[in-house]
Amino acid sequence: IFNLQALEHVNARLLELYPDDEERFDIVLMTNNHAQVGVRLINSINHYGLSIERFCMTGGKSPIGYLTAYLTNLYLSADSEKVQEAIEAGIASATMFTANKDLAYSDTQLRVAFDGDAVLFSDESEQIVKEQGLDRFFEHEQLNENKPLAQGPLKGFLEDLGKLQKKFYAKNERLNCPIRTFLVTARSAASSGARVLKTLRSWGLEIDEALFLAGAPKGPILVKIRPHIFFDDQMFHIEGAQKLGAIAAHVPYGIAQKYHKSA
Repeated sequence: IFNLQALEHVNARLLELYPDDEERFDIVLMTNNHAQVGVRLINSINHYGLSIERFCMTGGKSPIGYLTAYLTNLYLSADSEKVQEAIEAGIASATMFTANKDLAYSDTQLRVAFDGDAVLFSDESEQIVKEQGLDRFFEHEQLNENKPLAQGPLKGFLEDLGKLQKKFYAKNERLNCPIRTFLVTARSAASSGARVLKTLRSWGLEIDEALFLAGAPKGPILVKIRPHIFFDDQMFHIEGAQKLGAIAAHVPYGIAQKYHKSA
């Protein structure tokens, strides 16, 4: 599902600029299949020309316990229960969903889009929306504009992407950087956007593009920017992205999960 060609292009550019530096993307295939399946997996990976060197086959047991040992920065799976287990273990994780339409994605620039609340940031503000309504939310965000939001489950992954981007910037490759990041949020820029941007600044993180939609659907924007993966904590945004052909991943974190389960 994830575009490995874009990852491999980033790695090739990093190797070209930093031949002695091993800080690059490293993909690990994790499965609870038995080791006997390994030959078939290896043949499939070689058939498709994928650069996956490391396997973890756990013979029926959950692989989540190995994530820390593999120094995992992001765990992706179609198994929502394993993703929930990883999130609870403090590892950035999301459930992958395939798109309902085929869209063309860049092979030369990795494009990653994030929702804000309960993804990059904590669900502090979403709790107020759900429990006290939008008016109280707008008032709360304006009162706390200069107080950074707490970090969410994928803040560390954005940080990792930023470290790689800075390697290109250091070589005067900012305009040709093969990684681009997007914030795609339902927040309104005028009433609640400043706190988000000030939070990122306080963390020392940059986001390449920030799109404040003020409650408008995210799908059309995602089709325009065509990220290789879009992370959101709310399933209706995931489903909207899917319908229009965007690849989306659900982050099971925060108060939205309580409402999703009760529905």
